[in-house]
Amino acid sequence: MEVGPVVASSCVFLLTYGLIFSERVHRTIAALAGAVTMMVLGTLLGFYPQEAIAAAVDVDSLWLLFGMMVIVGLLQHTGFFAYLAIRAAQLARGRPGVLLLSLAATTALASTLLDNLTTMITIAPVTLSIADVLGLSPVPFLLAEVLAANIGGVATLVGDPPNVLIGSTAGFTFLDFLGHTAPVALIALLSSLLFLLARFHRHLRVAPERVESLLTMNPREALAQPQGLKRLLISLGLVVILFLLHGEIGLSPGLVALVGAAGVGLLLRPPLDRFLSGVEWGVLVFLLSLFVVVGGVEAAGVLEVVSRGIFSLAAASPLVLALFLLWVGAGLGAVMSAIPTTVMLIPVVQGLGQLGVSLTPLWWSLALGIGLGANATPIGTAANLTTLAVAERSGTQIGARLWFSTGLPVAVLSCLIASMLLWLAWGWFS
Repeated sequence: MEVGPVVASSCVFLLTYGLIFSERVHRTIAALAGAVTMMVLGTLLGFYPQEAIAAAVDVDSLWLLFGMMVIVGLLQHTGFFAYLAIRAAQLARGRPGVLLLSLAATTALASTLLDNLTTMITIAPVTLSIADVLGLSPVPFLLAEVLAANIGGVATLVGDPPNVLIGSTAGFTFLDFLGHTAPVALIALLSSLLFLLARFHRHLRVAPERVESLLTMNPREALAQPQGLKRLLISLGLVVILFLLHGEIGLSPGLVALVGAAGVGLLLRPPLDRFLSGVEWGVLVFLLSLFVVVGGVEAAGVLEVVSRGIFSLAAASPLVLALFLLWVGAGLGAVMSAIPTTVMLIPVVQGLGQLGVSLTPLWWSLALGIGLGANATPIGTAANLTTLAVAERSGTQIGARLWFSTGLPVAVLSCLIASMLLWLAWGWFS
């Protein structure tokens, strides 16, 4: 391994993430600058050729994000989310604590069938409307939902992109995940909801006149374009069915989302500006840039060396190795994003299998660590980034400090629960 590429790629990686977390420059600009620098240095030093740059980008994730943004953006124009917001707030009788818990739990449940990104793209506009009706800040609700979505995604094979990658590599089925990661996710979710309720209880107070006004509202008055709404809901239902069947029919989730976006475009024939109104271009550029930066570090060989060095320290016992993998996956996933971390660590785990290590508990550790650790930072998953973008579009900022004070404790608590259950039920995970 050459020293020049290692030093250059490591410096670019650290400077990029330092600039992102400093919030002195918008995260998209910081990530784009880091990606361009990595590509230039990689080309000049010869460790990051053009084909490697293209391979580093998870195109399917970008397709998924774009397609669902288009569909949800068109739905928003029909008033559907405002209708759902009023109905949900009325059912909770205007009690924000009940709303926070019910919305977070619903989001977690939806994320077991849809991936966490799709769930947040769908639920976030509803949340903004609910907060507007009650005169509350949407921040506590959005944070509770996205953290719950990431935890819920851990529970099933299709709930989280890393689970899909791990499941296909290890040969795990949907039922395998339900029997191993779902119980951990359920306990982590219940514990996290209690923490979130205590964390935000001071911000969940509604003026009595707001509640009275809410209970007299007619939700149907918020609906517009009923015919277009009916077509969109049918199209969204078909997309959800395709998501559930994508493995059997051979279509990737990203391609399914593109099929849905193209379908509703042909069906409704909206103006181009309305068709693209829901697309968060900043999120797409940020993710694209992040893939390039992480790919450069991997191409230089830095990540593989660091990972193998850490795992060699944990070779004392299989349990210690599994716990190390859980926390290393959580830490790397929080910093580098879940999908790139999964892609990087899968070959490392496979290499350990060639040394005679039992891989089954390591796969479960990897799935739990990456999925639960993603809550620690605002860049842990695409769902996190989308939530930030939705909040910004509504005029609300969720800063890194606020995220760390909420997401980091949830991630640590969840990983501690996973570690304890892994230790207590080692035979089951083995």
